Amino acid sequence: MFLSVWMVYPTVRTVLRSLYSDKGDRFVWLSNYKRLFTSDTLFTAIKNNALWVLIIPAAVTAVGLVFAVLVERVRWAVAFKVAVFMPLAISLFAVGVIWRIMYQQDPDRGAINAALAGARGFVSHDGVLSRARPSSDALEGSTKRGFTLKQPVRAGGVAVLGLTAIRTPEIPEDAADAVRPEPLQGGIAGVVWRDFKAGGGTPGRVERGELGIPGATVELRNADGKKVDSTETKPDGTFAFDKVADGQYRVSVGSGTFAEPFRGVNWLGDRLITPAIMFAYIWVTAGFAMVIIGAGLASIPRDVLEAARTDGASEWQTFRRVTVPLLAPVLTVVFVTQIIGVLKIFDLVLAIAPGSSTDDAATLAYVMWQRSFSGQNLFGLGAAISTFLLVLFIPFLIINVKRFRAEARG
Repeated sequence: MFLSVWMVYPTVRTVLRSLYSDKGDRFVWLSNYKRLFTSDTLFTAIKNNALWVLIIPAAVTAVGLVFAVLVERVRWAVAFKVAVFMPLAISLFAVGVIWRIMYQQDPDRGAINAALAGARGFVSHDGVLSRARPSSDALEGSTKRGFTLKQPVRAGGVAVLGLTAIRTPEIPEDAADAVRPEPLQGGIAGVVWRDFKAGGGTPGRVERGELGIPGATVELRNADGKKVDSTETKPDGTFAFDKVADGQYRVSVGSGTFAEPFRGVNWLGDRLITPAIMFAYIWVTAGFAMVIIGAGLASIPRDVLEAARTDGASEWQTFRRVTVPLLAPVLTVVFVTQIIGVLKIFDLVLAIAPGSSTDDAATLAYVMWQRSFSGQNLFGLGAAISTFLLVLFIPFLIINVKRFRAEARG
C-alpha cells in the first residue's frame, strides 16, 4: 500500500499528465513530446545528458578504482579516506555553491584561477600596464613592440620616455611624482612617466603632479639593435644603466611592460560550464566509488594475487589481469549506479551555472524543474520530460534487478 501511494501512483499520474496541455484542461496526445524534441534548449539538455552518461560513470569508476588501490598502499590511508569521502557528507546544492565560488573568473575571488595565476607567475611576468601610447613624437613603436626613443643616447645622457592614454586604475599603487633624473657620469639615466597633467601641460616634459610608472621594463640596445641591458623603473619612474661603454644607444620601454595581466579562465562560460560541473560531480562522488571498490578489493583472496606475482606477473599485469576481472561485479555496481545518478543530475546545474550559461549546461532534470516549477508553469511539458527520463531509467533498472537476482541465486 505504501509503495503504491508513494511510487506507483505518482509515476502513472505523471505519465497521464504528459498527455494533457500545460493547464491540464485539454487532451493533446503526444504534442508535449513533440515539443520536447523540437526545442533548442531541450535538445541541448538531451545532448548534455548523453555526454554525462558517456563520460561520468566511466570517470568516477576509474577514479574510485585508483583511489581504492592507493588506499591500500599508503600509510595515511585513514586520512586519505576521510578527505576523499568527506564531500559526500555535503548536499549537492552546497557542493555547487562551493564550486561556483571556486570557479569565479577573477583570480582575487576564484581559488582555481588564483592557483593558475600563481603558477603562471613562475613562468611569465605580468606587465604593469595593458595599453599606452607615446605622449610626443620623440617616441615610436607600439605596445607589442615597445616604445623606443628616436634620438640615440650616449653615456652621460638622459632618456625621457613619456607615455599617455594610461587608465588611472592601472597606475601602480606605489607610483610617486615623476622626476627628471640628473645625468649619470659613465652611464645613462632616464624616466618613464605618465605624461598627463590635469588642466593641460607640455608633452614630453616632466612636470609637477605627473606620476612615474614603477615596474616598467626599460631596455638598452646598441647601434646594431642588440639588447645589452635591461632594468625596471623605480616608484618615481626613474631608471639608470651604470658603466655604459662609448657609443650610441637606443632606450626603449620594453613590450613586457604592456603584457596583458592574467584575467582568469572563464570556467562558468558557455564553453566550459558543462566540464566544470562534471568535475564538481566527480569530486563529490569519487568517495562513494572508492568505498565500494575498496570493499571489493578487501574481499579478493590475497593468495590469488601472490600466486600471480610468484608466476612472474608485474604489478601492472597483476592489476589488469587479476584484480580488475575479480572486481568486475563491483565495478559494474558503481558504473550502473553512476549512470542512474547522472541521468537525474539537477542540483549542481542549478547551483553552479550562472544565468548566462544555464541553457548551455542544462540537463533534462534541470529543464523539467525549470519548465514546471520555476514560474513557467509548463506542467504538461514538464511531465513529458519526466516520463522521458523514466524511459531512460528503465534499462538500467532492469540491469540492476537482474544483477540482484543473480546474486541472490548465487
